[in-house]
Amino acid sequence: MRAVRVLNTATGAVLADRAGVASTSESRRTGLLKHASLNAGEGLWIVPSEGVHTVGMKFPIDIVFLSRTRTVLKTCHAVPKWRVALCLRAHSVLELPAGAIAASGTAPGHQLQLTTSD
Repeated sequence: MRAVRVLNTATGAVLADRAGVASTSESRRTGLLKHASLNAGEGLWIVPSEGVHTVGMKFPIDIVFLSRTRTVLKTCHAVPKWRVALCLRAHSVLELPAGAIAASGTAPGHQLQLTTSD
């Protein structure tokens, strides 16, 4: 799976330096379900997507909903298992370890830059 680096251009904070990209039907369906945890610097960018669920997840996650231009539309902090999060205006979703949004100071309106990591 290819990986991207996610930078918040408003704060200069790196949200993830190795976020996987789920861009196929199968990878979007699987998401993080096979993961036992998500370490700092890791994440998953689900594109396209307007919503995610944490049914079957083993750990809480932070969720960032992004527009087509990678502007943050909505954030959800430490979402526990058995929840659904939606943003019908979103083009994609970034899943991060719980606490990553607060640590980076990310908020709606901020611009994220996603680049392929080497």
